[in-house]
Formats: sequence, C-alpha cells, structure tokens
Amino acid sequence: MTKESKKDGGVNPRDEAKERLENFALKVLESVNQIEPPKISIPSRSTSNIVFDEKERYYTISGKTVTRTSANMRQVKKFAQTMCAADFCKDLIESKKTATLREMYYISEGWETGGFADQGRSDRIVEDLESTFGVKREDLGLLPEEDGASIFGDIVIDEGGMEVKATKVGRAGYTIPPTMSDVEFVECGADCVLAVETMGMYHRLIQEEAWKKFDALVVALKGQPARATRRFLKRANKELDLPVYLFTDGDPFGFHIAMVVISGSAQLAYINHELAVPEAQFIGVTASDIENYDLPTDKLRESDVQRLKQLLKDPRYSDDIWQSEIKKMLNLNKKAEQQAFSKYGLEYVVDKYLPEKLT
Repeated sequence: MTKESKKDGGVNPRDEAKERLENFALKVLESVNQIEPPKISIPSRSTSNIVFDEKERYYTISGKTVTRTSANMRQVKKFAQTMCAADFCKDLIESKKTATLREMYYISEGWETGGFADQGRSDRIVEDLESTFGVKREDLGLLPEEDGASIFGDIVIDEGGMEVKATKVGRAGYTIPPTMSDVEFVECGADCVLAVETMGMYHRLIQEEAWKKFDALVVALKGQPARATRRFLKRANKELDLPVYLFTDGDPFGFHIAMVVISGSAQLAYINHELAVPEAQFIGVTASDIENYDLPTDKLRESDVQRLKQLLKDPRYSDDIWQSEIKKMLNLNKKAEQQAFSKYGLEYVVDKYLPEKLT
C-alpha cells in the first residue's frame, strides 16, 4: 500500500528562520535607539543544563540561559560576530543560497569584527543561533561538509521540484541531501525502515534484495549518522508511520550509534526534538547473538570495557535488556561486527538473521 506524507502545511522553515533573525535585529536596534547596550540570551549548553527527558526519551536543554552583551568588553567581539553570522544567514535565506560551515568560517575573515581563531569557534556561534531561535542550521542556509547517507527502496522523493525514485538512481540508491527541509515524500510503498551502520552491510542488503523481502527502505548510517540522516529517519517515522529498525555492530560504538538515533545526543540537546526517534528499535548484534550464532569475535579493548561500563550508568540504557546485554558482553569480553554473519554465507544475514530479529 502506498503511503503519503502527513506533513502539515504551514510556514516555510527558512522564512520562519528569517523572521526570527529579523526580530532579533529589531530588538538590537530598539536597544540602540534607547541608548541601551544590546544583548542576547542564549540557552546554556553546559552539561549542568542538559537533562534526559524521561517522558520524551531524549536529551533536552533545561531553563538556564547565558547573556551575551555589548556592555561587557570581553563579550563585544563575540556579540558582534553573532550579529554578523545572523546577518550572513539572513542574506543566504533571501538569496536562496547555501554555504558550508567551512565557507562561513573563511567568509568571516572579511567581517569588520575580524575572523574566528578557528572553525570550532564559528561553528559554536552557529549553534548559538540554532538554540536561541529554535531553528536548524540547514534552515539558516548552512550545511556541513560531509556527504549524506544513502537510501534504497520503494519511495519517490521530490527534491527541489525534481522527483526521484530511490531504486532508479543507480546501485547506491538515493543520497540524502543536507537540506532535508527541501525534501518532500511523494509516495512510499515500504512498510519499515532498516537502518544499517556500515556501507558494506548496506550494499550487501541491496544485493540480497532485502528491501523487497522486508518491504523496507534500507538506509546506510555510515557510522555515526549525520544530522540529515537522523532527520530523514525522524520524518519517515512521523510522516510515513514507518517503524525504524537499527542494525549495528555488536560493540560499544554500535550501541552508541543506535542510541543517538533513538534518544539523541547531549551535544545536540537543543535540537533533539527534531532528530531523535524514540520509537526506533534496536536489532543490532548483541552479546546473546555472539553466543547463539557462534559468531567470529574480537576481544574487547580496554577502551571498549570502559565505554561499556559508562553505558551501564547512562539513563538511556536503563532498560533491563540493555543492562543484561552490556553486562553479558563484559563477561564474554568479546565483540562482533555485522559482517561476522558472513561465516555462514553472504545470504545468511538476509535469509536467517534479520527475519528472526524482525519477528
């Protein structure tokens, strides 16, 4: 059955971002006209202001803010850089252009306020704009450098007026663009999303036609998934009512990748409501799988052991199943990759493992 997007109509996110930037500028002008130092309140992103919302099941920002003001000599330059960045983003929106974060860093060299000491500082200014105005950097016209992940399956997508079918754009599938706001779901015949950690497993599932067997959209996370990939998973889950299944390696990093999709990250607590997919289900390799399928393994490194012990204390892993599997992995002192199932043949993961996990 073909699914249609349930995305609500309304204000274009870029227009909304522009409006919020302009309102900020008006407040600054109002302060100047009243001979008062302009200032801006920015939600604090310190660890003490990041909390795990048990109800929503993702990290979020609490109520603490910090004030950046032109009245403080040590903050004047940073305040001015914030203003320049906001103005640069407004120009991007008005001209319907985009720029990479790296380009903005170099462009800042031409600002009267002077450039940033390094890109990390300019990136943090962008995060200030995102968290303060409740907009995504993509809606401000700013894009990361990395390529998007890939999708293969029965879905037609409209990207900037051009319709693309994910099974008709080559063997690698459709590449998720950084600007997910420009993407509309035209129609979808899939019943679920199968997101896999590695490109190797992604290509294996395509070759074995897992997208047909499971009526799935197969998505390559490419390790730690980019924000655009997480935004796609969120929209597919909410707008297309597709359950999301996460197939990762059986190691601490694989567990972390899955949980970032499910519950978001502390670093992006201010925008997790746009990215996290709390309903996503983990079907990756577990310690029990290592035993039950007699998988080839590697010994845990000391860093793996320490990371697993940290996960035991992480509120996102408080469920009994996670606690049990993490402790079992520590006891086994072993980890296993997705590709370990190749021990039984290239088709095994699609013919045997995934059907058992999905049922």
